[in-house]
Amino acid sequence: MTAARSGPAFSVHDIPFSTHGSWFDISPVVAEKTYAEDLHLVSHQNGMHAVLRLVPLDPATGDRTEARVETTPGRLSWIGTGGRIDLSYESPDTVRLRGSGLGISVDAAARTLTPFSGTYFFRDPAADAHVFTSYETGRRYRVTVLSGTVAGAPGTQALGGGHRGLTMTAEAGGHWEIAIEELDTARPPYASSAPFDAITEAAQARFADFVDQVAPWRSSATPAAELAAYVLWSATVRPTGLVTRPAVLMSKHWMDKVWSWDHCFNALALAPGCPDLALDQFALPFDHQDDSGALPDSVTHSEVLYNFVKPPIHGWTFGHLRRRLPTPPGPAELGETYDRLRRWTGFWLIARRAPGADLPHYQHGNDSGWDNATTFDPERVIESADLAAFLVLQLHELADLARALDKPDEERRWTRAAEETQTALLDRLWATDRFVARGVETGNTWSSSSLLDLMPVVLGEHLPGDVSSTLADHIKAHLTPYGLATELPTSPHYLADGYWRGPIWAPATVLIEDGLRRAGHERLADDISARFRALCETHGFAENFDALTGTGLRDRAYTWTASSYLLLAEAQAHRDGR
Repeated sequence: MTAARSGPAFSVHDIPFSTHGSWFDISPVVAEKTYAEDLHLVSHQNGMHAVLRLVPLDPATGDRTEARVETTPGRLSWIGTGGRIDLSYESPDTVRLRGSGLGISVDAAARTLTPFSGTYFFRDPAADAHVFTSYETGRRYRVTVLSGTVAGAPGTQALGGGHRGLTMTAEAGGHWEIAIEELDTARPPYASSAPFDAITEAAQARFADFVDQVAPWRSSATPAAELAAYVLWSATVRPTGLVTRPAVLMSKHWMDKVWSWDHCFNALALAPGCPDLALDQFALPFDHQDDSGALPDSVTHSEVLYNFVKPPIHGWTFGHLRRRLPTPPGPAELGETYDRLRRWTGFWLIARRAPGADLPHYQHGNDSGWDNATTFDPERVIESADLAAFLVLQLHELADLARALDKPDEERRWTRAAEETQTALLDRLWATDRFVARGVETGNTWSSSSLLDLMPVVLGEHLPGDVSSTLADHIKAHLTPYGLATELPTSPHYLADGYWRGPIWAPATVLIEDGLRRAGHERLADDISARFRALCETHGFAENFDALTGTGLRDRAYTWTASSYLLLAEAQAHRDGR
């Protein structure tokens, strides 16, 4: 039997160690921008919660010992001067740990137990195991000893404050081994399914299969493809709670949700190799579409938020998705998506158009996905050119779907609506050489130095040539050596870590690159693609990046960044004939 490829090494400080389907990871990141000294088992059920602290120990003294951490997709290891500890996922809810020459302490991360918070610890005689029960996650974490010695289990059945956990050691020259399961209430006692090394090899093989599916085109020219695939693979969770389908979370750090536009980029990256998973990504927010047709702002394990929405990029997405799927969707699938897009479009045309208005409006920057972009500085309730452009593309996609479903009257209606919306966009918001925003209450118009004002280039072939050329010229001014700054670097409002007021973001890059390419500005599109790919290959898959240094910012394991890299790298590989 040939050993499975181990996959790329990575820093667990940047990318959490997890597996496809799991709701927990192993990481030092225990809260937003908060790094602990030790690795923790961090669950994403009922929010992000560090449940167990995993501490390597010197077996002679029982004290914490320094150990470097090495990670590949199939195995995480603590390596010290006297030995090592290895951890691998046996299944999405179970990890196995094995140590030799080092002990380990598995402790409750919460030091205080109250009637409504913290972690209770006890020995379960029915399962012959130690169990931690977490108020925060609402789940149990069962530790079963497979070999070795429990050197101590302080805090068993204790209430109030104190240390709770168990310590594992082994005889000199021997090893210890445990299993940790995340479970609901009860299940049969744990029984080992395979030796530890076989579990590691199986985990590596599962990842290797995934990489071959999503990036069969990879080569030395796309050095970050496997790590990008790992970010997606490891951030995927199985259906649980309000997550109705297998879902790729934004991250298994603190951005552990599905927002109703990030899912589009993940769906597109997965489409050729994992079509079912891709379709699930596209459909998941629509499972929570409300009576008005609106999509939620975000979905996670135990929360669906409707206080904001996200921009209607779903028509643009589904048009690309249909072309990327290995088997085109059948009539039933097309019909369901048509109905969902029809209702989503109706929300913008009805609930988000003021009386007598031709164009829809945002109520806040959060609705656009560009939360604090300078476009929204004068007013927040605005008609903006990006929104109108996305809606035009969605109307065209509805017309295409109506044609495929043999609905000629509806095809004509959607085509007419697309033309009318684009006419209104150009008449109301195009001012000489740029798009402006308009306050819905005041009627005031203004321009900004935000890249958001240039987003109508996403219309591509639908734009008049002079308009797309002018937009392309303005876009060039946003290019830094690393990619597209979301605020002009010369703007007084530019901030290096200003969220949408400067940093480079993946979705803006992909949308603008695609629009430029469809409008015939291929050289500029190629340049943008190359700079972003080089950025990811050097600085990883952060939430966003400093536009002037390339440094990754905020959450460092973002799936839409990884997906965007895969999309652009695949397209370039095909252009290169690979």
